[in-house]
Amino acid sequence: MARNLTKSNAQWQRAVTKLPLGVASNFRYWGEDRTIYVKEGRGGRVTDLDDNVYVDYRLGYGPAILGYADARVDAAARKGREVGGVFALSTEREFTVAARISKMVPAAELVRFSNSGTEAVMAGLRLARAFTGRDDYIILEGGYHGLFDAAMWYTPMEKWAEVGEPEVKPYSEGIPLGVRGFAHFVQANDANQLEDTFRRHAGKIACMLIEPIMGNCLGIAAEADYLRTARALCDKYGVVLLIDEVKTGFRVARGGVQELYGVNADLCTFAKAVANGYPISVLAGREDIMRKLGRGVAHGGTYTAHSVSLAAAEECLRILDETDALERIASYGTRLRKGMSAVLSARGIPHSFVGHHR
Repeated sequence: MARNLTKSNAQWQRAVTKLPLGVASNFRYWGEDRTIYVKEGRGGRVTDLDDNVYVDYRLGYGPAILGYADARVDAAARKGREVGGVFALSTEREFTVAARISKMVPAAELVRFSNSGTEAVMAGLRLARAFTGRDDYIILEGGYHGLFDAAMWYTPMEKWAEVGEPEVKPYSEGIPLGVRGFAHFVQANDANQLEDTFRRHAGKIACMLIEPIMGNCLGIAAEADYLRTARALCDKYGVVLLIDEVKTGFRVARGGVQELYGVNADLCTFAKAVANGYPISVLAGREDIMRKLGRGVAHGGTYTAHSVSLAAAEECLRILDETDALERIASYGTRLRKGMSAVLSARGIPHSFVGHHR
């Protein structure tokens, strides 16, 4: 039975007169007659304007780790609203949430808040450059680190098997090609290529930016030995290891991918699972690096550490830390893979899955 998208289609016709593509983010545009507008979300389901109900396996690209409209988090957010919003001043809860993050992630000795994953990674790269006095950085092919010029590069899939630094192109117009010269791209899980890159550019590289489980690239994961080698090479060459946990943080383990792999970052970023969909992100790391913030390195933002988002983060992180939520999520994922595999196998369709293991 075909879906009826009459109301969503009509909304698109109205919206496109005032919004490019009729949406607030390029990634929400699915086509003129297929773009969906949501009426509400509850738990693992969303309902569109035409009352079609969808099971949302991606949960907004990951933020709603506890499901849409979780009553506990929303109640906390309402309490946060009573604080009054933002003041160009700090509130007590900033310390409370930072302390919880430090408890869950040992490498997060000090914490600063931002509003999005992109902002957190931008700040992390700036801080790494300031701390080392260098400009260049290493980035893995296929990794996604947000929508800013330094990170918006890709390698054509057919070029991935090439030896040496691959051909890299910007994945948006408007990105200065000169920015490309600061970035050095390596293939995941090739320790020899990584070491060669460190050696050839010794004294120039400020940080290695890595997403150990590539959320936008089929979930390709770094091998544990590779990440440990990266950690050792960063130490050897005086490079900051910046682990991007915008997607994996507080999700694949309470301490994120760093706990999963047993490797500590120098700097790390978090966002999606922090507050169950309320806008907040985190830059955290070693005290000696983080202390440069405000002492030479600029960081801030009008809406940073908003009282509503902080209150939601406090409750969401408490649930993830103190309940069996993550164990249940992992169980759901395992059962889902088994069910999908049974369906595909029954039809003779070759398939494979990726996923983290404890």
